[in-house]
Amino acid sequence: MSLKYLFVLLLAITYNQVQAQRAAADQLDTKKGKVTLQPVLHGSVVFTWNNKTIYVDPYGGAEAFTGLAAPDLILITDIHGDHADVKTLEAINTSKAKFIVPAAVAEMLPAALKPKATILKNGDQTIQLGIGITALPMYNLPEAPDSRHPKGRGNGYVLNIGGKNIYLSGDTEDIPEMRALQNIDVAFVCMNLPFTMDINQAADAVLAFKPKVVYPYHYRGQEGLSDVEAFKKLVNDKNPQIEVRLRNWYPTK
Repeated sequence: MSLKYLFVLLLAITYNQVQAQRAAADQLDTKKGKVTLQPVLHGSVVFTWNNKTIYVDPYGGAEAFTGLAAPDLILITDIHGDHADVKTLEAINTSKAKFIVPAAVAEMLPAALKPKATILKNGDQTIQLGIGITALPMYNLPEAPDSRHPKGRGNGYVLNIGGKNIYLSGDTEDIPEMRALQNIDVAFVCMNLPFTMDINQAADAVLAFKPKVVYPYHYRGQEGLSDVEAFKKLVNDKNPQIEVRLRNWYPTK
């Protein structure tokens, strides 16, 4: 067996293993075609729409993105390593990618990536690749100088893709700005103590802004994985119209 053939065989085996472990992608109909929503790992999600690929908080090394197209757009929410993962950014193909980041993340990007970055602060908006992007606050409560996530440093995002609004919470608690959201079609909501919020806070917030679909994500904390089944029950006992989608964000190797 030649070394070249062996390499191709190992690559194929790795590809198939990653594909088998990764949660299946979902699709959302928009006015301009379908958007594919692909859970990847922890807070990482990939969207594909209009022949463009959007990575959010790429994390976990290049292997986590095996079989996915190279990104045209990368959004990063905050400075911590499970969101601004420099090793992963250097490992994946970012040759054509534009970046949307808060200022604190821009400062830590490798020199080769800094020119690709557009900086948004809370409340800023931009349009990239035909996608409307609004940066929102994400922070811990109560607000304190030593907070893990102080207000104004990181961004949550609302993406308008083909007329559909997709919310990405980033690392946040049950803040007024999230409760005030309107017309959200799909929400990705974090829930991991002690870094963000528990399932009760997350459920209360979701019941307040009533997204059509919600994905619990970013739910690994210091004590392991949050009980997302219990989160779903908390939401649907009070509002069965909200579709809670439970997906595997922590594939095993």
